[in-house]
Amino acid sequence: MAEGVKHDYHLVNPSPWPLVGAVAATVMALGGVTWMKGLFGLPAHTAWLFYAGLAGVLFTMLAWWRDVTLEANQGDHTPVVSIGLRYGMVLFIASEVMFFVAWFWIFFEMALFHGHRAGAGEAIEDVRQAWATWPPHGVETVPAFQLPLVNTLTLLLSGTTVTWAHHALQTGDRRGAKIGLFLTIILGVLFTSIQAYEYNHIIQHKYFFSEEAASAGLYGSSFFMATGFHGFHVLIGTIFLTICLIRLLNGGFTPQKHFGFEAAAWYWHFVDVVWLFLFAFVYVIFGAHGGA
Repeated sequence: MAEGVKHDYHLVNPSPWPLVGAVAATVMALGGVTWMKGLFGLPAHTAWLFYAGLAGVLFTMLAWWRDVTLEANQGDHTPVVSIGLRYGMVLFIASEVMFFVAWFWIFFEMALFHGHRAGAGEAIEDVRQAWATWPPHGVETVPAFQLPLVNTLTLLLSGTTVTWAHHALQTGDRRGAKIGLFLTIILGVLFTSIQAYEYNHIIQHKYFFSEEAASAGLYGSSFFMATGFHGFHVLIGTIFLTICLIRLLNGGFTPQKHFGFEAAAWYWHFVDVVWLFLFAFVYVIFGAHGGA
């Protein structure tokens, strides 16, 4: 803590990263639109603007994390500041929960009240026929107890290994922490790889978007939005844990001070719990085949 400071709060020095990150995120978003639809005179499928924004976002993340780590090593993270960091992470995860509430909401609305959609007086006849059953007519669902079950077991195992790594770090077993963290990252990569294979299989075999399911596109859209948004969180969590492993290998973290790793572990457990809900409701309970 700087000399002369009489309080427990850390006032950060002026930082460029909020502005740089906002600009980079805007460029990445505009680049995504350009890539898909074309923008600013650039034709569709022009990807360089998106990747330029992505590079800016990644650079901002690394630079900002570096600054926060330096602050911690300099003793600026007092007990009061540490509590604030924990509250911030809890609120961030709570905001993420509300994102998933939206995706679950639309899926439940379709699964529970598809009869109302089919019976609406102004419904187009093809839509009425498609939504008369659940899943909608023409939709072929993903078998829950094949790849989705493998991914469920993969994430549950990763929750065990990240807990092992956390406990090992708390007890001063740095070797055990490194092994547990490395295994967690491998399992995260495995989950992403299996999901990518599953998506490719769905698209190749036209499970959701065949000619018979032409009027039931909302099913596929909600499925990809819910599971894909979760998959994105797994990818982000894997990056978090990889950064933690690099810091651990470079001598970072102590049994007393390791909130960076603790926050990543919280995030990973959140990802695990969300997947259990997705598996139970999207794949098993409301994914039973009956509309093809």
